Amino acid sequence: MTDTLSIAIAQLNPTVGKIAANIDRIRSARAEAANKGAELVVTGELSVSGYPPEDLVLKKAYQETIRVAVEGLAKETADDGPGIVIGAPWVIDGKLYNCALLLDGGKISAVRAKYELPNYGVFDEKRVFAAGPLPGPIPFRGVRLGLMVCEDMWFSELTECLEESGAEILIVINGSPFETDKLDERLSYAVARVTESGLPLLYTNLVGGQDELVFDGASFVLGADRSLRARACSWQEQVMLTHWNREDNTWVCAETEIERTSEVISATYRAMVLGLRDYVGKNDFPGVVLGMSGGIDSALSAAVAVDALGADRVHCIMMPSPYTSHDSLDDAEQCAGLIGAKLDNISIEPVMAAFNDMLAPLFAGHGTDVTEENIQSRARGNLLMAVSNKLGAMVLTTGNKSEMSVGYATLYGDMCGGYSVLKDIYKTDVFTLSHWRNENRPDDCFGPEGRVIPERIITKPPTAELKPNQTDQDTLPPYEILDGILKYLIEEELSVDDIAAKGFERETVRRVWRMLDLAEYKRRQAPPGVKTTRRAFGRDRRYPITNGFRGHI
Repeated sequence: MTDTLSIAIAQLNPTVGKIAANIDRIRSARAEAANKGAELVVTGELSVSGYPPEDLVLKKAYQETIRVAVEGLAKETADDGPGIVIGAPWVIDGKLYNCALLLDGGKISAVRAKYELPNYGVFDEKRVFAAGPLPGPIPFRGVRLGLMVCEDMWFSELTECLEESGAEILIVINGSPFETDKLDERLSYAVARVTESGLPLLYTNLVGGQDELVFDGASFVLGADRSLRARACSWQEQVMLTHWNREDNTWVCAETEIERTSEVISATYRAMVLGLRDYVGKNDFPGVVLGMSGGIDSALSAAVAVDALGADRVHCIMMPSPYTSHDSLDDAEQCAGLIGAKLDNISIEPVMAAFNDMLAPLFAGHGTDVTEENIQSRARGNLLMAVSNKLGAMVLTTGNKSEMSVGYATLYGDMCGGYSVLKDIYKTDVFTLSHWRNENRPDDCFGPEGRVIPERIITKPPTAELKPNQTDQDTLPPYEILDGILKYLIEEELSVDDIAAKGFERETVRRVWRMLDLAEYKRRQAPPGVKTTRRAFGRDRRYPITNGFRGHI
């Protein structure tokens, strides 16, 4: 039995599929923790494979590569250094599990399989993993550790089993993606488990972007009295040492650094930056190219891109038509100048003229309508993709969640691209984020301090400028009303009557509901983008394209 223990929280950013690189990062974290005096290092969920591996984890070659890598890392623990808790897919008796493994003494000394498999929202682990049995604690250098994997903490059954079988410290390895209210939710469930068991709890989360998910870190320790004893930083990798002592048969973590958490608007912006940075970096793109319209969506997207990648990796292109105002040209130029990004100007008038000439015989007798507007948008999409093909940069789309909700976007036009930082950001939040970024710059951002978006871009009425004197509100309800309705429809799944009862005009609610349903086919073809809310389009919200249900509207 021992009365002291030093545990390092290793909050790491793995890449799905890069097994050797992930093992190297774990190895480096172990060395850093050893220099700090750690006896145990705890990494996040599936820190070896990256999370979520989706169907990649079903490949036998992938499973075997992971097994060999983990066994090799385990042998390295034969030295006098710390043991390691890692997360990895692991095959036991022919079944694949999501496991926490303790490596110590030159071997894999314990394996615990995830008991509670999430199968909602972005999670579909029952598709690829088998559920493990209720486990008991594992011995580690005189301490009985209760190992849990992420979702195991959200329910009481496993904690009860561990407490009754003699666990002394609860250790939870996690791959918990960011949402605007997720930090409070995690803490709430952790407090519940500590209250039920009377045991302290150490929670290690991943950090970094993986496709549409962003993991925010913010790992923490709760004492047996439910007090916050330690919290790691958000949005960055960190190896944080915690010191534990046995006092009256209860393990107590000495209070160490407690990083402040970000307010919602700051956290959302950081998620956008990290999501784009890792998507570009982990997929080996040299940078991004985007259409710069002089509007607020492209301005905010460009600012996020510069903060994520640096100005030298962001290429903005203004593509004016006869309907583009001088204000838009000036605003785009000023915004690019503020963020330091390259700006080129390519007129789409010759393309418009060519399409008009080619289609004139077929379109004879038909008046001008949205067709000609979409031609402009698709001309811009083609130009951006040509630049991407020739120069290698990924096209960054600039559409927001409000537009994508109601189909106010053009397939193969402004929806054309590889990634979107505004995909889960409502238009009203675009304005809020733009104001915030003009007054704040996070320390890990590469963009300049101070104003990055000209004030006129924020204050002028939004417009697609696809026809004379056009504004978004010609087609859509005011964004304050539209976004309010959409949040009830998407996040809450409320009915028309329920939403109308909250003060919205019933016919407007019916119209928005109809637009939301009809735009599903467009959203299926939209690029991935950063998830920031509880219900993002894609894996969070899966609706049929062919959908005849109209409820009672």
